[in-house]
Amino acid sequence: MNPRLAMGTANKLKLGFFAPNCSSGKFVSKASGIWSAQWDDMVKLAQLADESGIEFILPVGRWKGYGGDTDYHGASYETITWASGLLALTKNVTVFGTVHSALFPPLIAAKQMVTADHIGHGRFGLNVVCGWNEGEFDMFGVKPGDHDRRYRLGQEWLDVVRMIWDQDDFDFKGEFFDLKGVREKPKPYGGTWPVTMNAGASADGREFALRNCDAWFTGIRLSSGLKAGMGEAGKVIQAAKAEARSYGREIGAFTTGVVVCRPTRKEAEEFYHYVGYEMADWNCIDNMLAMKGWDTKPAEELERLREAYASGNGGTPLLGSPDDVAAALAGVSEAGFDGCGISFFNYVNEFPYFRDEVLPRLERMGLRKPACKLAA
Repeated sequence: MNPRLAMGTANKLKLGFFAPNCSSGKFVSKASGIWSAQWDDMVKLAQLADESGIEFILPVGRWKGYGGDTDYHGASYETITWASGLLALTKNVTVFGTVHSALFPPLIAAKQMVTADHIGHGRFGLNVVCGWNEGEFDMFGVKPGDHDRRYRLGQEWLDVVRMIWDQDDFDFKGEFFDLKGVREKPKPYGGTWPVTMNAGASADGREFALRNCDAWFTGIRLSSGLKAGMGEAGKVIQAAKAEARSYGREIGAFTTGVVVCRPTRKEAEEFYHYVGYEMADWNCIDNMLAMKGWDTKPAEELERLREAYASGNGGTPLLGSPDDVAAALAGVSEAGFDGCGISFFNYVNEFPYFRDEVLPRLERMGLRKPACKLAA
C-alpha cells in the first residue's frame, strides 16, 4: 500500500471535503446562501481542514456548467493550479487534482503535479479520470472515442506519467503517445508517488482503479434504503479489495456523502427538503439526466433519479442530529469504507458545527482521534 494513503493520520475513517472547487458543490439548488466557490472561502475551508484533522480535499474536474437556472458548476477552478494554491497555504491536508487523461498531455501533467507535490511537501494527490461529459470534450475539440478506448488511453497516460516520475532519458512508443528523450526533474517529493485514486463505475473503470490506484471511490445504492445499501456496498468492497490483492495491490475504498446536520433530525430533514426539493433547479437536473441519456427511462425511475440529483447529486445523504450523522458515518466505516468525502450546502458556514459536534462523537466511537493526536 502506498504510504501516502494514510494522509498523515492513523484514523480508521478518513474524512475529506468533496467538490468544493465548484459553485454549488453537490446541491443543484436555487436556495440563497449556497456555496459560491469563492477563492477566499476556499482558503478558509482548507485551513479549517488543517486545524480539525480533515485528511483530504477532493475537487471535481469541471470545465463547463450544466445550464438551467443556476448553471450548476458554472464557476469552477482548474484543479492542479487550485491544489497548488491550497497546498501553499496549509500544512497537513492532502489536496487532490482531478485530471482528465484525454485533455492533459502526460509530460505537462507530470510536471504540474510534481510542482504541486513539492509545494505541499508530499501532500498532492491525483484523481485520474478517463472520461466524462461529451460537451466538455467538444469544447477542446477532443474526441476520446468509445469507452474501451478511453481506458486504454488512460492506462497508457498513467504509465507514461509514472515513468516520468521514476526515470530519465527514455523513449516511449505506444498506441497514443510517441515520445523521445523524455527527461523531467525534479521527481515527486520524497521519492514516492502521489496517492492516486479513481472512481470508475463500469467494469473497465473498476478494473482500471484496482490495477492502478491506491484508492477506489464508489457509491452506495440507496434504492433499497440506506441500511440495505450499506450491506450491498460492504460486499462490493470486499470483492474489490480481494481482486486488487490478486494484482499485488492493497487499496482503500472511499465514498461520498452529503451532510445536513442540525440540532434535531426534524430541522435537518426540513432544510434538506427545502434546498434539495422545493428550491431544486429542475431545469438543470433535467439537462444533467439528458446528457447521460437517462431522460428516456420509465417515469417512476426518472423521477427517482431527478430527486437523487436534486438532493446531493448522488451523494449518500447523511442527515439529522449530530448523533444521527455520526451513526451514519459509523455505518459507512462498518461497511468497509476507509474514507468518505463529505459535502455541505455551504461548507464554511456549516462545517464548524460538524467539527464541534460530530467529530467528537466519531472520536468516542474509536473511528477518529482528536486533531492534536493524529500522528499517534
